[in-house]
Amino acid sequence: MAETDLLEVAGLHADYGVANVLHGLDFAVAQRGVTTLLGANGAGKTTTLRAISGMIRTAGSIRFNGASIAGTATEDIVRLGVAHVPDGRGTFLELTVEENLRLGAYVRKDKAGVAEDTERVLGYFPRLRQRIRQQAGTLSGGEQQMLAISRALLLRPKLLLLDEPSFGLAPLIVRDIFDIMRRINAEQGVGILVVEQNANLALDIADHAYLLETGRIVMSGPAADIRKDEAIRKSYLGY
Repeated sequence: MAETDLLEVAGLHADYGVANVLHGLDFAVAQRGVTTLLGANGAGKTTTLRAISGMIRTAGSIRFNGASIAGTATEDIVRLGVAHVPDGRGTFLELTVEENLRLGAYVRKDKAGVAEDTERVLGYFPRLRQRIRQQAGTLSGGEQQMLAISRALLLRPKLLLLDEPSFGLAPLIVRDIFDIMRRINAEQGVGILVVEQNANLALDIADHAYLLETGRIVMSGPAADIRKDEAIRKSYLGY
């Protein structure tokens, strides 16, 4: 692990009661970096994000910005600057787009900064501006994903955890979302840890990749190298 890493995970174990899911993971996300966790369903990718967010019982070391967050309450991890966009998006369907965005900034007191960041995310996702007073439950799946990412960005996070952002979305919408994630990383320096079934897209955006198999990392390296390796692609990534 480099001294400049934003997130450092070492010997991470996690379980749901009697079922052990993660078996000693070691990985990192660099400052301003994009890292992807790849693997089949059931490999432990979602559990890894939940472990970082303090949502399940863990053992091992999780360090964020140089300080341990293992055992820290989820709301305190959020306040430190970790935003989690879960699988299934997690938008408040009964509330409007605007109300969802306001909830994203609930821990912030800087009203001018919140207004500035709201304008920025609406610039990234102009469709949301057009639907600002619309109930979130009436949005398309792609628009709900855009809203979930925008709400997370209003926390002004240092690290964005994204769980299957492409799930159930049309290819063109997925491409738009990934292009915007790349912009967010480049323009705002937000570190991103993305769990994604679409390995091709994830490797396109990421600097570094880790392959999970039944709760263990079986391979890691620069995303460009993994993408070029035909044997890895066929054995682990299915394309």
